[in-house]
Amino acid sequence: MNPFRRLRLPLLSATALLLAACGGGETVKTAPPQPTVVAPVAPVAAPPKVRIGLALGGGAAKGFAHIGVIKMLEANGFQPVVVAGTSAGSVVGALYASGMDAFQMQQHAVALDEDSIRDVSLFSGGVVKGQKLQDYVNQLVGDRKIEGLRKPFAAVATELETGKRTFFVRGNTGQAVRASSSIPGVFEAVAIGKSHYVDGGVVSPVPVDAARQLGADFVIAVDISSKASGKNPGSVLGNINQSITIMGQKLGQQELARADIVIRPQVLEIGAADFEQRHNAILQGEKAALAAMPQIRAKIAQLQKSRLDAVTAAATARARAEEAARLKAQCEESQKSWTRVIKRDDPACAGVSN
Repeated sequence: MNPFRRLRLPLLSATALLLAACGGGETVKTAPPQPTVVAPVAPVAAPPKVRIGLALGGGAAKGFAHIGVIKMLEANGFQPVVVAGTSAGSVVGALYASGMDAFQMQQHAVALDEDSIRDVSLFSGGVVKGQKLQDYVNQLVGDRKIEGLRKPFAAVATELETGKRTFFVRGNTGQAVRASSSIPGVFEAVAIGKSHYVDGGVVSPVPVDAARQLGADFVIAVDISSKASGKNPGSVLGNINQSITIMGQKLGQQELARADIVIRPQVLEIGAADFEQRHNAILQGEKAALAAMPQIRAKIAQLQKSRLDAVTAAATARARAEEAARLKAQCEESQKSWTRVIKRDDPACAGVSN
């Protein structure tokens, strides 16, 4: 027999005995290899749908323009889910929130008789009482309260005693619209509870903030307010009217800056009581909304993309955390196996944090 072969056999036997002694007399068993598990990719949930809100400003007879704006929004696939209105905007807003579409509102606008909403009341703090307007709105919304309308709705008014901006989001729909539309000196102040309320345009000409509070994350504001004429009015009454216009204009700019889109129908030449111009006002609303469509689409697409990016990033972070936890658990188990076998750390787990 080959002498090297004879020598190798005793050496192998001695090595086996030595390993047995290091194990404390225990039988050493090699741990079975751990199967490689691939962490599943976390599904990316669809981002929440953009909640479009309308903020419809005041402007008396100019308010018919709101109908044209809504008509174009609907025709282009945009369905506002909340609506806030000031003064004339609260009238259109209430009807829209009740479930009417733009064509139904236009039919009511065409059929509107001024006498059905105008009740003269001299020597009572205003020329118009406003009860007829309240009854008219309640009739069209089926006598439903604000909280019973199909869309969340807010009518914005001004508390006369304190000047506080008030959002009516529950209660008598017609009464809230009447309060929001009670132009000081023209309509009587409306008593609700212990307070009296006048036109919301005094504190919020275009109610962007109210639309936000209703849950809108994309607000389309419609500004039909009067602007300073650029001329000297030349009379005491004209000076007062222009001064009020300037104050409302400055106040409105601050709130309008918080809207995502501002639509301005060309209705400056329509008088506050010029109901004969209702068709023209609706047409101007359509034109202005149609011109804003590219900007609306682009901004909504940008918002949707940013939301999708955020959802994807969150899902990726979650998947990475789950994979790290899985790898840590796997390495801890592998570490135990290596320790039992050769009293050493698993080199493959050197980079895994404890």
